[in-house]
Parts: sequence; C-alpha cells; structure tokens
Amino acid sequence: MNALTKTVAERSVGPLPAGHPPVKKPRIGVLLVNLGTPDGTDFKPMRRYLKEFLSDKRVIEWPRAAWYPILYGIVLNTRPKKSGAAYAQIWNKERNESPLRTFTRAQGEKLAIRMAGQGEVAVDWAMRYGTPSIAERTDALMAQGCDRILVYPLYPQYSASTTATVNDKFFEHMLGKRWMPAVRTVPAYHDEPVYIDALARSIETHLATLDFEPERVLASYHGIPQSYFRKGDPYHCHCQKTSRLLEERLGWPKGRLMTTFQSRFGPEEWLQPYTDKTVEALAKEGVKSIAVLNPGFVSDCLETLEEIAGEVGEIFHHAGGVNFSHIPCLNDSEPGMDVIEAMVRRELKGWLD
Repeated sequence: MNALTKTVAERSVGPLPAGHPPVKKPRIGVLLVNLGTPDGTDFKPMRRYLKEFLSDKRVIEWPRAAWYPILYGIVLNTRPKKSGAAYAQIWNKERNESPLRTFTRAQGEKLAIRMAGQGEVAVDWAMRYGTPSIAERTDALMAQGCDRILVYPLYPQYSASTTATVNDKFFEHMLGKRWMPAVRTVPAYHDEPVYIDALARSIETHLATLDFEPERVLASYHGIPQSYFRKGDPYHCHCQKTSRLLEERLGWPKGRLMTTFQSRFGPEEWLQPYTDKTVEALAKEGVKSIAVLNPGFVSDCLETLEEIAGEVGEIFHHAGGVNFSHIPCLNDSEPGMDVIEAMVRRELKGWLD
C-alpha cells in the first residue's frame, strides 16, 4: 500500500490488526501555488519556461493552428534572450533563483510555522510553470499521508488565466491517481477585509518612509485581453472592487488612487487604462510625484521589480516626472502572512478542529 492508501485504510477500519504494517496519521495538506519561474536566465531554461507558460490554453486562447507557428517560429526563438536579460536584473544571485521563488518558499515556511500548533497540517509550495511543479509537491504531500488537500492559487483576483489554470493542473495530475485525496481550492479573496487591510497598511508604512508626498498612487494590476473579459472573466470587476475598497479603507479622496493594467502581450487590445501610458500622461500633465503598487501580485517578481520599479519609473522620469516610488508587494511580511493564514484557516473549517 502507498501512504494515502494506508491512511484511508486506517480511517475506514479503525484499529489495525496485529502484524499490519505501520501507517501514517491522517494529515491535511496545504499547497501554495504561484505562477512560475524559470530555473535560470540563460536561453535554454528561459525557453523551457516560456514554452510551458505560453502553451497553456488558458493563457493564450487563440486556436493552436494559428498560435503555434508564431510561438515556435518566432516567440521561442527571440523572447528567451530578452526575458533572460530582464530576469538577470532582478535575479537573487545569493540563492541563484528568481525573487518569486524566494518569496513563495518563505511564505510556505512561515505558514508552516504558523500552523505548527495543528500537528495534522503539512504545508508545501509549488509553481504552475517551472519547478517545483504542482505534481511533484502534491505527491510529496500524499507521501506524508495527506488524504485532504487544500490548493491555494496565490491570486487575490480570479482569472481563468491564473486561478483556473492552477486548479486545472492539479486535477489533471489527479487523473492518474487510484486513491484521490479530498480536495478544496481557495477562491478569490479580492474583497476580504484582511487582504484590504494588509494592502492599506503596506501603503501607509511605505509612504511614511518617503521624503515626498505622492500626488497620485497607481494600483497596477496584470492585464488580460479584452476578449477574455467579454467572454465573462470576472477579473476586471475584482480589480476594480479591490481598488474601491482600498481607497475607502485609506480614506483618500476620489482620484488619488488610480486603477491601471500592465504587462500586455501580443496585438490584442487589453484591459485599460495601461499603466505605462497613464504614467507618461500624468508626468506630461504636470504631476511630479507618484507611487505604484501591485495589489494583484502576492509576491514581487519580474512584473513588479523590473517592469514597474524599473521600466515604468524610467518612463515617468523621462516624461518629466520627478519623484517615483514602487510600493513592494506583501511578500512574506507579517501583514502578508496574516492574509494567507486567514484564508487557509477559513477554508480548512470542518477539516481542522
């Protein structure tokens, strides 16, 4: 018997007969899943990562016959070098890994400490694209005797291209299992008070360290194509609600907090207003001081550190802006961990006494 089979046997039949092999105590697994990361900045690991990411039908919804010639003929031959150079600017050289992997690991380790009083909970973490994979870490949890697993896609706002694809990959792996654990998934938490409060506290703390007062603060979310929104994806609505609740929590006048969207890819029209265009326009209108945060990113990564703190800051200064600051993501900060723990404990009710 494998570990999960033994666990189910013990739960089903009660005390084991004499001579029965030892079995592990039934446990609950919590799997934190972030978007993904390449294993290195060179061409090959970048190409491997981009191939997995951009082959996902949830990410690029074009017909395969139209998309694959572009992906394999152009994108995977040109983009790895460009993306690798961008990753190299933010790479955690001490650990030889991306910041996203560093922060996600830390979140998993800190959550494990916070849940330590509950001996039956095992915490692990994985990436949707790249390593460690969902399949690898799910198997590791099951090997520990986890017959119940909570899958936590680390995306406050739901989108089919993020939350749904994490769940897809997990259940795809379950197709090959004889014994399947009971499974729950963490839903969107874009309007949860603990999340809104953590964002507000992070903004207030960061702004208190600046020697200038931002005239505008931009809440920049990762974009999705307009076509996804028209098909019914609730992501845009979730982002707008997060911003509205955050503005209310901060007590700011209307207009100081602006919602924008970044990281567009390809020829399609994406959610607007675009972050880079907005920053440029503000500077040209005479706004001298701004700050930007990324409420949709649980951890700092390429899109926040290189794109926003780097590129967008340069755009603002080039257009005439003077003071620019990027507000870090919640990462593994205490407020950030409060959010993760609160969501986990809420979703484990009934399993965790």
